[in-house]
Amino acid sequence: MSADITSMARIVQSVHGRREVPPDPGFQLDMAAELKRTYGAAGLIELYGRFSTGDGYVDALMRKAIWQAATRQCGAGLQIGTGAVFKHPETFEIGSGVFIGAQANIQGRYDGRCVIGDNVWIGPQAFLDARDLVIEDHVGWGPGAKLLGSSHTANPIDVPIIRTDLEIKPVRIGAWADIGTNATILPGVTIGKGAIVGAGAVVVSDVAPFSIVAGVPAKFLRWRSDSDTTTAIS
Repeated sequence: MSADITSMARIVQSVHGRREVPPDPGFQLDMAAELKRTYGAAGLIELYGRFSTGDGYVDALMRKAIWQAATRQCGAGLQIGTGAVFKHPETFEIGSGVFIGAQANIQGRYDGRCVIGDNVWIGPQAFLDARDLVIEDHVGWGPGAKLLGSSHTANPIDVPIIRTDLEIKPVRIGAWADIGTNATILPGVTIGKGAIVGAGAVVVSDVAPFSIVAGVPAKFLRWRSDSDTTTAIS
């Protein structure tokens, strides 16, 4: 009896970020510029709501053009899934070839900074507290993975915690890192270049470059090696 190859693990070529990103068409850039002139920051957010959930070409085009108009900087080839939402896009700097999945939620702050590098892939239903965030180039962000950039001080103790001050801490995700599905990155954490965070992990401290961590809280498992082809776990 021959083996059923459909039940066997196999390796196929990835798609995202492998091709050079072509420039956006001129009409799209002109439209983004006109939208920026015509609508204010609040107007662009309201306009985005009209096109945020549609699946068609026009809806996708309008989402892209509105993000280009609303952000501080935005490269070519941006793709935004349906239902993706954002806050304070005027603090965003987005590279080329970025993909943002359906229902992703990126929350900036009026005095913050959110940098998303070239060829970053952000999965559906991701949540990013982007008050002080840098994601470098070629990062994979798994579906449902979360990033927290702030927490309440919980002081003084005689008031509800939700009314206490917020402490914002920078989060840095190094180039080539891979964040697993439903992982959570806590405030102040730096993920090193090429590191892998396992699915469902809760990362409470810095992760060394080219290491693999997993668990709650996340612990070091091992270093990556060229012979290990099964470690990309997002």
